[in-house]
Parts: sequence; structure tokens; C-alpha cells
Amino acid sequence: MIKRYKNNKNVGQYIPKNPTKYVGQYPIIVRSSWERKFCQWLDANLTVFEWSSENITIPYYDPVMMKRRRYFPDFWMKIKNRDDSVDKYIIEIKPHKECFPPKKGKKKPSTIRLQEATYLTNQAKFKAATDYCHKLGYKFKILTERELFNK
Repeated sequence: MIKRYKNNKNVGQYIPKNPTKYVGQYPIIVRSSWERKFCQWLDANLTVFEWSSENITIPYYDPVMMKRRRYFPDFWMKIKNRDDSVDKYIIEIKPHKECFPPKKGKKKPSTIRLQEATYLTNQAKFKAATDYCHKLGYKFKILTERELFNK
């Protein structure tokens, strides 16, 4: 069963228009409107000839929970460049604010702690993904609202 959030039609399943390009497991789960937008881009983009969603598992050490965990990056894609070379990417969709340490200010200490924990966990995931990609010759990219919406 797919978890749906009240009043959020963008969370749920994505059904590709070009299913032959999709090489992952079904159903394709999208957890945000940003992920849905990226699925639509992957599906429609002519340079992307294979893609999957949450199909890769990367082990990492979570410094907040102090234990080994598994990270499932949002997307994997294979693209064909103009020179006919092929690049493989692992893509993570994240809010920009979760990619940097929280700014201290007028926020409650509990809010700051939660933001710091999120940041530290994300950094551990990103390092594990970078190492994983380096070993396999992939590229790791984090896309935020700035890249998704050209801000």
C-alpha cells in the first residue's frame, strides 16, 4: 500500500509515459512534488535512456543514530552525451537548507538540534554515495529547488 498524505496529490506513484526507459521496480514511488517533477524530466528527456527510482542501496554509518544504516538514493540514470559517451548518475533530491549546517538565530534550540541532526545524517549519506559512485565510475549529484526550479 502506498502512503498518501492528505491534500498532497504529488506523493504516491509515478507511471512513466516511456516505460521501456525505466529499469527499476514498480511501483515508482514519489515522495514529493520535486521527485515527481524529476520523474517527468527523466521520462521525457531524450538523452536519458535508462533510469530507476530508489533502486540502489548504499550502506553508511549514521553519526546521529550511531549505527550502520542503508541509504536509498532517489534516482539512478544513464545518459548519452553529444559525443556518444555514456554517463551514469546517482541523484538525490533535497531541500537546499538540508545541505548546509543550520544557521543559529531566533530558532528554538530543539529546532536547531533537529536541523543539525538532519544535516549530519545527510552528510554521511552523501559521503557514502560519493565513495560508492567513485568506485563504480558514476557521478553523484544533489539537486535542490535551486536546480529543479532554476532559482
